[in-house]
Amino acid sequence: IRAAHRHGALLLLDIQPGRTDFLTVAKRWEWALRDPWVGLACDPEWRMGPHQVPARVIGSVRAAELNRTSAWLAGLTRRLDLPQKLFVVHQFRTSMIRGIESVERRPELAMVQHVDGFGNPGQKLGTFHAVVRPRQFQLGFKLFYDEDRHLMRPAAVRAIRPSVRFVSYQ
Repeated sequence: IRAAHRHGALLLLDIQPGRTDFLTVAKRWEWALRDPWVGLACDPEWRMGPHQVPARVIGSVRAAELNRTSAWLAGLTRRLDLPQKLFVVHQFRTSMIRGIESVERRPELAMVQHVDGFGNPGQKLGTFHAVVRPRQFQLGFKLFYDEDRHLMRPAAVRAIRPSVRFVSYQ
């Protein structure tokens, strides 16, 4: 956190909870989330059922679990009088978030649907258009240095419609 402050950067805690739930893991990071420059990302790919094995199964989450997590984070933000906090949900398959239409907006949170599939530009855009919900979320897009074939240039990402507001590189 100190390094992020020194460089004027936002720190995003990316939760990959395994067999526990997002809220339980998020609460463990409350000490960091009290900082105005720390946001939270939920990665359903790594949310496993009781007998599922990460990397063998693509995980998923129900909207209700995301709503409990975002409600807790919004409450923390409100209680501490923090500025709007980043809340990111990763997705690259429609099956990853069950009932996504029920994910609630929270005014204390900047809610971002972060499309994070990899491949060539055509595959990435196909994934984006298959899962994106621009009326419900701000839109995010992830670029992978190693997994993407023909890494998209910034101008190509800026040209995506509906518009992407959050871009990350991994």
